[in-house]
Amino acid sequence: MSNYYFRTRQLTVGYDGVPLIRDITIDIEKGEIVTLIGPNGSGKSTILKSITRQLRMVGGQVFIESEELRRLSYKDLSTKMAVVLTERMKPELMTCRDIVATGRYPYTGRLGILSAEDEAKVEEAMAAVHVLDLRNRDFNAISDGQRQRVLLARAICQEPEIIILDEPTSFLDVRHKLQLLSILRGMAKQKGITVIMSLHEIDLAQKISDKIICVQGDHVARAGTPEDVFDEDAIRNLYQIDQGTFDPVFGSIELPRPEGDPQVMVLSACGTGIPVFRRLQKQGVPFVAGILYTNDIDYRLARVLAMEVVEARPFMPIPDEAFNRALYWIDRCPRVINAGVEIGECNKRMGELIERARDKY
Repeated sequence: MSNYYFRTRQLTVGYDGVPLIRDITIDIEKGEIVTLIGPNGSGKSTILKSITRQLRMVGGQVFIESEELRRLSYKDLSTKMAVVLTERMKPELMTCRDIVATGRYPYTGRLGILSAEDEAKVEEAMAAVHVLDLRNRDFNAISDGQRQRVLLARAICQEPEIIILDEPTSFLDVRHKLQLLSILRGMAKQKGITVIMSLHEIDLAQKISDKIICVQGDHVARAGTPEDVFDEDAIRNLYQIDQGTFDPVFGSIELPRPEGDPQVMVLSACGTGIPVFRRLQKQGVPFVAGILYTNDIDYRLARVLAMEVVEARPFMPIPDEAFNRALYWIDRCPRVINAGVEIGECNKRMGELIERARDKY
């Protein structure tokens, strides 16, 4: 038997027995964070609902350790797995604390009476996600973001081995997105809780996940570590991006470059060009950037926003070909912007370019 904690084998999911996604094979170790990404309607939620038994699996198997998911009673499953899905709950006359307390029901007797220990765990879970101040508020009267945190507290209160979340950051502002993901990372790495979730924010998925699963229509297009999955072509194909691009180094999505004959030559280095590139892009002004070493932070952005990048090999003197190409653009462009270049031994020819630009004006 495999050492993986959570496994699917030839899992097929869908609705009313009609397959939507076939042959899903996932291997997850205990304490890993695994994130499903993909366009809207690609089937991420369907997979999550199937592995939580919200939907009947069309085919295949799911294992938690050596136990097949369908053989577990709902009570046993509730002590192993907590679920936070996107459907909006509308419980009547329940406070936020009441909602969190339902996470203890798998451990109570038939009457559902909480012990002192259960009460303490409710308080602890609410404190962990910073919702203690909401304890006496009507659950239906709080914001969507607050509800999301209360539901996460309920899941924590359940003390699961696995937590499943469907787009948990959707209604959260930046502060609470980061806060929630930090909590999940702590649960995974400090307590060994396995986290399986879907996210729309691929930059956050790249930064927090141990494994990524790319869901695309009727199949899993790609799976592996973020380093394996996040490259420009893979993300472009997954989301069918035809306007703009994704930079896997910084996890950033960039709008398309301005098209047309370059109007500006930007001289920069070591990040000084980035605000200039973005300003020109917003203004719709096509530009050329250079001379940039290919390991320069400016190069990463310039290659997707500039009409042309005049480049050179790192740690080498600027070659004649790059120097002459930069001169060509300085003479041709109506404007030259010196964003700030620190001159050193390797790039000392940049000083000549700056002087040429000054002479032009």
